[in-house]
Amino acid sequence: MAEVKTKLNAASVQDFINSIDDEQKRKDSFVLLEMMKKASGEDPKMWGSSLIGFGKVRYKSAATGREGDWLRIGFSPRKSNLSVYLMDINLHATGLTKLGKHKTGAGCLYINKLADIDIKVLEEIINETLTRR
Repeated sequence: MAEVKTKLNAASVQDFINSIDDEQKRKDSFVLLEMMKKASGEDPKMWGSSLIGFGKVRYKSAATGREGDWLRIGFSPRKSNLSVYLMDINLHATGLTKLGKHKTGAGCLYINKLADIDIKVLEEIINETLTRR
């Protein structure tokens, strides 16, 4: 069985965000950082080399039976977008209709920049995610 590469580690979240070349993405990352920190009551931690997470949950894959640790919520400032990790994105169908310009994946919300969305709706989605766990 392959080893999971995205693991909790001691790398500096501040250093990682400060290393982002794109100024807008760096600023948006600090906004998301504070938003998620406030909502979760958790300190941010690095997961792998590019994912910032808050909290930790134990999961078991229904498909494979594999168990592991994962972040409660988090984000990654990718080159093409900000990837916001919310686990089950389908739980947020109503909020997503009001969010603004975005795309979704299995457990992710993809946003080009925070100016494209309603930040208050994103806060509601994040808070709702945390209350369901």
